[in-house]
Amino acid sequence: MFGKKSGSGKKFQHNTAGYLFISPWLIGFLLLTLWPILQSLYLSFTEYSLLDSPVWIGTENYSNILSDKLFVKSLIVTFTFVLFAVPIKMMFSLLVAMLLNKNVKGMSIYRTLIYFPSLIGGSIAVAALWRNMFGLEGYINHILGWFGIQGVGWIANPDTALGTLILLNTWQFGSTMVIFLAGLKQIPKDLYESASVDGAGVFRKFYSITLPMLSPVIFFNLVLGIINAFQMFTSAFVITGGGPANSTYMYVLFLYEKAFKQYQMGYASSLAWILLLIIGVFTLINFTVSKYWVHYESEGGKSN
Repeated sequence: MFGKKSGSGKKFQHNTAGYLFISPWLIGFLLLTLWPILQSLYLSFTEYSLLDSPVWIGTENYSNILSDKLFVKSLIVTFTFVLFAVPIKMMFSLLVAMLLNKNVKGMSIYRTLIYFPSLIGGSIAVAALWRNMFGLEGYINHILGWFGIQGVGWIANPDTALGTLILLNTWQFGSTMVIFLAGLKQIPKDLYESASVDGAGVFRKFYSITLPMLSPVIFFNLVLGIINAFQMFTSAFVITGGGPANSTYMYVLFLYEKAFKQYQMGYASSLAWILLLIIGVFTLINFTVSKYWVHYESEGGKSN
């Protein structure tokens, strides 16, 4: 009886020590993550301007959002951005990863140099540099002038402004490339050797070996890429400010203006929860259809 009590006491002390060690993270999660999430959910059903106390208005914010033309415009721009930016970035990242997966002398230096821009990617400084590069008097037009090509104001033209943001997103490919490179390193070389013996060419190896074996990594990058693309803000805010003619008016930029320019915090909270729902739906779709094209080696080549 006393032995059991003693063992129980030791277990309690052991658990207490564990909770004490994780308490800083737990407190931070409760105060800095969970509480703001619950607070924003409550505020999404209120009229709140920071200056006055929240007033409960039910689902009025959500109904007003659905009839807001800027909301529809921001959704169209954001969906367009996601549709083009994510696959272009992934394809370019995979191409670079395959080039860096060669046994060439000094390859580690090349990998470092290529990844380096991603260390500063997404910053305000990079966005400002991009704005100067693609301005009417920017570096891009100067380079085109060397070849006798008349440049345009890339970020001032509604037809090309969004394209400059997509190009910047593609340029920030470092993290995606590193994940692809790690996946390529895990593919057994004997698969390629066997395929070579059977007479398979480069493209055949790519479609029959590389893509299936790399499908879990592609799936991972796809999910993260979509989530990050929907939350794109810095580039649109610094480079174009949502213009010209709202051609780069991203969803998060719309949310930001409602919250910190018009001080409609309740309205902005509703926008945030709608964005969460959109991202959640896309993520759920990706996980649902992944069983048809994502293959895991541990399952003997069967799709999951």
